[in-house]
This record gives sequence, C-alpha cells and structure tokens, in this order.
Amino acid sequence: MTALILDGKALAEQIRAELKEQVATFSAETGVVPCLAVILVGNNAASEIYVRNKQQACEKIGVKSEMYRLAETASETELLTLFETLNRNDAVHGILVQLPLPKQIDEQNVLDAIVPQKDVDAFHCDNVGRISQGRPRFLPCTPYGIQELLIRNNIATAGKRAAIIGRSNIVGKPMAALLMQKGLGGDATVTVCHSRTPDVAAIARQADVLIAAIGRAKFITADMVKPGATVIDVGMNRTEEGLVGDVDFAAVKEIAGAITPVPGGVGPLTVTMLLRNTLTAAKLFKNR
Repeated sequence: MTALILDGKALAEQIRAELKEQVATFSAETGVVPCLAVILVGNNAASEIYVRNKQQACEKIGVKSEMYRLAETASETELLTLFETLNRNDAVHGILVQLPLPKQIDEQNVLDAIVPQKDVDAFHCDNVGRISQGRPRFLPCTPYGIQELLIRNNIATAGKRAAIIGRSNIVGKPMAALLMQKGLGGDATVTVCHSRTPDVAAIARQADVLIAAIGRAKFITADMVKPGATVIDVGMNRTEEGLVGDVDFAAVKEIAGAITPVPGGVGPLTVTMLLRNTLTAAKLFKNR
C-alpha cells in the first residue's frame, strides 16, 4: 500500500491564511505592524533565493520585511554593530541572519548577539534553554513545522518510538526536545542517531516516526523503515537527477504509512513558522 503523501505546501498555505487574518486583527487592535529584519551577508545564490522567499511570504500576510545587505568582506564587528541597532529598534520585532556566514565571522557570536525576544529562529542559548525546559518563547522553524505537520495530519506521537537521523542544532537536537515534551505532538520516546551511532538501520526500523535530517541523498532506504511508519524528510540535496531528500522516496513510499516529499514537504513549513514566530514576537513586545 502506497504511503499517504504529507503535503507541506498545502498545509503551509492554510497556516499562512490563518496568520494573515491574525496579523490583520493584531494590527487593527494595536496599531503595530509585525516587522522582520533579515540580514544577508555576501552573495550566496541559495541564500538570495531563501531571503527573497521570506520577504515575499511576509508581504503576503501583512508582515513588514526589512532587508539589510552586507558585503562578503564585512567584518564580524560590522555585523554586531548592526545587531545593536536592530536590538534597540522597537519597530523591529524579529531579527534573522541568513546562514551560512562568511568564514571571517563567528556564527555563534552572531547568533548570541540577537536579543532573545527578537530571536525568531530560536537559536539563542536563552531560547534553546527554554525549549529544553518545556517553556519556549519561540520554537525553531523547521522542527516547529514538522510538529505542526504531524499534529494536523493526526499522526500520533504519544507513546510512540521516534528516531531522528542527525543531531544538528537547527533540526536534530530541537526536534528531539519537542517530541519529548508533554502534550500534543510530544510524549514520544526519542532516539537521536549521528555519525558515531552503530547500526543506524536497526534503530530506524524500530521507529514509528522517522525523521531524516542528515544531508545525505537517499540515505534512508526501504529496508530501514518499519512498515506503516511516518517518514519525515528534511534533506535537500542537489544531485544529477535534481533535488532529492535524505530518503529514497520512490522505494520508501511503498513501505511507509505516511511520507513527506522533496520538494513540497518540510520546506514550505519552515518559512511559515518563521512568520508565526514574528507575529508572536510582536505580541510579546506589545504585552511587555
């Protein structure tokens, strides 16, 4: 039996329609327009596309987007000075710096320089700590989108085994934290696999929910998937055959109960949850 295809693009459009109404109501009641500042350093082609998509998404739901460009040769001091200005600007509610950054800039120093109340990517150590304690201010956009995808498709996580392939700070670690929390979209028993994990396939085969975020094309094969499992593919790998995920989609969809495609799965939800975080940031500012 072929798996249910989890359409992240359609869900993203649904959530954005909801957000558009929420932004309009918030702005009408408070006179405040949520504002996201996006910083791009250098001329990375992929980053240019991502930033443009974020700006267009903001415009469509009524969120103001401000773009700040710095040269490829910009120093860390220049970037931190810009953050100081944006941190003090009450008209800016969310700050996002597009990664990766040029090698002369320490990424962690930069992420820590954003005040936690404007850290809509949820990368600041304060926000990471809050997530681990189950009292988040914001949730990291990709894990947030995955959790929303599971909830809205009525995919149970409580009491289920979840395996996450990859332990990055952006996806793997926060995803594990969300799935372990009490409540809707949580209460799972979670295993995180990484480059030092022996027999990843054996662990993957036990998972009711399998999340691949390793950055290796078609790493998850059909023999690594439990029949009927939900498979979430976070990977985006450019190959000779085009854009493919970390999952061998054609083979795995014949084994899994539900699966996300690439593209059109997790990706659209990542930007959508950034928009939700920006609205949340504006609300927090207004209620402080």
